[in-house]
Amino acid sequence: MKQDTSKVWITGGAGYIGSNCVELLLDRGMEVVVYDNLSEGHRSAVDSRAKFIEGDLQERHLLTASMCQHCPDAVMHFAANALVGESMQKPMQYFRNNVSGGINLIDAMLAAGVKRIIFSSTCASYGIPDEIPIHEELPQMPVNPYGRSKLMFEQMLHWVSEIHDLICVNLRYFNAAGASEKFGEHHRIETHLIPNVIFAAQGRNSSVSIFGTDYPTPDGTCIRDYIHIRDLAEAHALALEVEQSNSFNLGTGSGNSVREVINTVREVSGKDFVVEEHPRRPGDPPRLIADSQKALKVLGWQPEHQDLRKIIESAWDWHERHPGGYPD
Repeated sequence: MKQDTSKVWITGGAGYIGSNCVELLLDRGMEVVVYDNLSEGHRSAVDSRAKFIEGDLQERHLLTASMCQHCPDAVMHFAANALVGESMQKPMQYFRNNVSGGINLIDAMLAAGVKRIIFSSTCASYGIPDEIPIHEELPQMPVNPYGRSKLMFEQMLHWVSEIHDLICVNLRYFNAAGASEKFGEHHRIETHLIPNVIFAAQGRNSSVSIFGTDYPTPDGTCIRDYIHIRDLAEAHALALEVEQSNSFNLGTGSGNSVREVINTVREVSGKDFVVEEHPRRPGDPPRLIADSQKALKVLGWQPEHQDLRKIIESAWDWHERHPGGYPD
């Protein structure tokens, strides 16, 4: 018998990806509880139709008591530290939040009898891949604490699935981008390329940096697989219907270079800005592109917003309407 998934508990639902998933599930008539400590997320990014609990995954009693009170059918787990560079400086913070916090979440699920979790994982768990595009059977060999912490939680979920009969779905993202009409990208420390280029076009940043112009790519700059945030949210909704544990890569299967992103922002905004070229950063692969055929076959998931210009237009429109981000 298929499990009911009409009530979903979302950790990190005040963040970029989480807030868009909250909106989509609510639009489809589901009941949503958001659990977020607001260290990275924003209270005003939580859809007003959702129940909100301000709490940390390290607060074991609050986490378990509130989950037992609400008795969700499924958990979507977005809450995590997610800056690769910071993880190289503060590895224990990443293991504490992403791994120890995850253990507390699993314990709360077991106490509340929740049998399904959709995990926000990452292509960083593959490290520097030997093959492009990246498929799910490639070895996972992360090269930073962030990727390692995500892989460790995936490995824990494997055993929880085996021993406690949970359905655990790992969704390994590539480069999330774009915005819905209401919910967009506002990080307190912004490291993502598209918003930083938009900030330069808006005059909020003095310039844009390119790290490496001599890669073996058509224009010498790195190529990444940009996936619209609404397509990511749709994948999460579909994952609620999966009947056994699995892992899926989520990307478009194509890529765009750093220069292509910069030039597209210029076209969309009608603004010019300074671009500074710097040497390569250690560990940056020339290309990271997803093979998402498994998601297509098993989930029936097909990205609808694959055009880079459309992705950037949605992000530009959101940032123009929210020049300072969320009003926190």
